[in-house]
Amino acid sequence: MDRLKGKVALITGAGSGFGREAALLFAHEGASVAIADLDEAGGSDTASRIASHGGRAIFIRTDLGHPEQVKAMVEETTATFGRLDILYNNAGVAMEQTPIAEITEHQYAHIMDVNLKGVLFGCKYGVPAIEKTTGGAGGSIINTASMAALRGRPNISIYCASKGAVVALTKSLAVELAPHRIRVNAICPVAADTPMLPKFLPRGAAVSIDAMKKAAVAQIPMGRLGRALDTAQLALFLASDESEFLTGLALPVDGGYSA
Repeated sequence: MDRLKGKVALITGAGSGFGREAALLFAHEGASVAIADLDEAGGSDTASRIASHGGRAIFIRTDLGHPEQVKAMVEETTATFGRLDILYNNAGVAMEQTPIAEITEHQYAHIMDVNLKGVLFGCKYGVPAIEKTTGGAGGSIINTASMAALRGRPNISIYCASKGAVVALTKSLAVELAPHRIRVNAICPVAADTPMLPKFLPRGAAVSIDAMKKAAVAQIPMGRLGRALDTAQLALFLASDESEFLTGLALPVDGGYSA
């Protein structure tokens, strides 16, 4: 229960899904957790769950498309807990399946704002905070990418591009920040049974979410969808000192999908 004892983690998109599961697990392992999300009810609920088990957590309402809010998110975390050791840029948005000829500029802007811009500015403001408050001891940055960054998927081209950019950003920052002992890694989940999955259905689709899940499972050798805990457990390892010599990786959590 002490793998993150004394550390402070900031997790975006922690009001549900992957982020919530990671926040609960990190707190169980001794971390103080700042929960950032646009969803006030979900984010507050995650913080309350941690507090009810004796952990330390705060909720910070944040729209990652606005860099000034990302800056304030980091500042509130360090003002409350005195330091920042782990930045988990997890928040993301899905994309309704859309053929390339029907894509709109609004879709592009919205997806890139959260999936890429939010990660980039999270790192911009998070890195100096980690350097300042850890006194050179380093820390860990974890970015949520996707198997869609590593394997092409039809009709979600902007989403694939945004997550591919996250992988490239992760690798670049891993090299840049290695002298500062800050590790930067990406997690690439396969289709997972979270609240985001139905948002990948095309608008007005005749296909049901159950049919979508069945089709996804058929492509995964281990015969099930991903679970939020699968991703949270890998994030815990990357956040802990156990991964101190790992950086620049894009790690699939995919039940053999990429094998």
